[in-house]
Amino acid sequence: QVQLVESGGGLVQAGGSLRLSCAASGSIFSINAMGWYRQAPGKQRELVARIIRDRFINYADSVKGRFVISGDNAKNTVYLQMNGLKPEDTAVYYCHAEGPHFQYWGQGTLVTVSD
Repeated sequence: QVQLVESGGGLVQAGGSLRLSCAASGSIFSINAMGWYRQAPGKQRELVARIIRDRFINYADSVKGRFVISGDNAKNTVYLQMNGLKPEDTAVYYCHAEGPHFQYWGQGTLVTVSD
């Protein structure tokens, strides 16, 4: 069992920045990858960024150069630094964790970017 709690969402103007946090608890030793996904109204949930074994990272093309995913193993926390936010980044952002036999989702945190 893994619990994921996101925080850091909010309302920001275009061009601004936010930092999302995802704190993991429970059987965290089983996690081998964590990532951030987002879902806007009327759209499918999409991968934003993913980090595997705190080492291998991939980003969606739409956020490359603007977003940075990082982790703090001591705090069991994954971050998503979002810079140069655009209105099209508006979505609910979900933390995701996976291991050999499971996957878990956080409840989501809303990011709204105004024009």
